[in-house]
Amino acid sequence: MTTELRDNLIIGLGNPLLDISAVVDGELLKKYDLKPNDAILAEEKHMPLYKELVDKYKAEYIAGGSVQNSLRVAQWVIRRPGVALFFGCIGNDDYGRILDERATASGVNAQYQRTTKQPSGTCAVLITGTQRSLCANLAAANEFSCEELKADRNVAYLKQAEYFYVSGFFFTASFESVQFVETFTRAAEDNSQSKRLLLMNLSAPFVPMFYKENLREVMPSIDVLFGNETEARAVGDVFFDGDTDLKSIGLKLAGWTHNTSKAPSRLPNRLVIITQGSEPVLLFDGTSIREFPVQKLPTEEIVDTNGAGDAFVGGFLAQFVQKRSIDTCIECGIWTAREIIKRSGCTFEGEPTFQPSH
Repeated sequence: MTTELRDNLIIGLGNPLLDISAVVDGELLKKYDLKPNDAILAEEKHMPLYKELVDKYKAEYIAGGSVQNSLRVAQWVIRRPGVALFFGCIGNDDYGRILDERATASGVNAQYQRTTKQPSGTCAVLITGTQRSLCANLAAANEFSCEELKADRNVAYLKQAEYFYVSGFFFTASFESVQFVETFTRAAEDNSQSKRLLLMNLSAPFVPMFYKENLREVMPSIDVLFGNETEARAVGDVFFDGDTDLKSIGLKLAGWTHNTSKAPSRLPNRLVIITQGSEPVLLFDGTSIREFPVQKLPTEEIVDTNGAGDAFVGGFLAQFVQKRSIDTCIECGIWTAREIIKRSGCTFEGEPTFQPSH
């Protein structure tokens, strides 16, 4: 079953960040107290890092931010501009202009809020071998205004959408906006609410650790939840008495109270999807667990893993909004993640060649 694509079918809310990406050695990570394959928010001690990357390393500027990355990848696979709309806040500066240009060139309808209070957000991407450490300075992204989101022109966009995607990262910038969108997906003002689905990414271990009550509040409304093995174990630690078994955690997340009264029959249960790098993707649907194998790339083909998780979600979304089977959605997610790790950052080129197995 497929559906006709149209403008603004999916709306994402997130932190638009310009990635400053460079290959570094382990000493730089130690200098700034960073870990491989981690994602944190910048503290005062990290502020000199961004200039150091530009001055001392061969840094690349790549349009980033988790949700924006996923929407850019989805647009690449879909091949029809404007299906995805993105809300986020940027500064009135060169970095903001780069973000706007890259998002628009990817086919995303970028409805940025703009602020003069802060520069556009940046994310240091420190690549060591095939691992990456992310350190985000949200800056302008933190200025996102829920009041502006509630403006008539933006509510008109929200009413057009059937799919809403938010990241745990965005809890730090505007949880009020997440609450507003969550309420909106459950609104009963017209018949379209039965079509609206809320999808969310856990994003990083610090989200369940430091935004526990926020996650607890929105979880009942989440129809599809994404996370990797580290994030899932952080949930197990915080919510499930230190549980570290991914299958046990996934089942508990799938079984968390779900507001199904208005959910369409297409998803009678919450779907929980846990990725594990080159290990199988785990799908939890009600009480069932399924594994989807991941074909491991030769080491020499891996450029960096930055954006792999974002790309997985992008590939999934590209098929999901067309009402393809969940198997096809996950297969496409695996394919897009494999394509992105062959390149520097969350970038892509040429025509997508994904073919579902059935």
